[in-house]
Amino acid sequence: MKISEVKDLLDAEVLCCEDDLDTELCSACGCDMMSDVLAYVKNQAVLLTGLVNPQVIKTAEMMDMRCIVFVRSKRPNHDMIRLAEETGLVLLASDYTLFKACGILYLNGLRGETN
Repeated sequence: MKISEVKDLLDAEVLCCEDDLDTELCSACGCDMMSDVLAYVKNQAVLLTGLVNPQVIKTAEMMDMRCIVFVRSKRPNHDMIRLAEETGLVLLASDYTLFKACGILYLNGLRGETN
């Protein structure tokens, strides 16, 4: 699934790196605990989270993620957006809850990691 499809399905606003919306995603992860992201995410994934701090950007970069979707109407600050721009990480913001956003992506074919 392309990031542009995630954006459309979640009625999300693009916060940065709009030129990279054609990037293909292999899986998704919905999580607010970055330690779980580090432990379980293996492929190019989109991270859905309500956690808004610089550690989210750094974790996504470390795990070679391509996109973060901030849920529950959360919005990163300008420093976080700048950090994401520097690393080429697409940031999206959706008003959906984490549960609903993950469900929508799952129903449309984007799966999570298999252990």
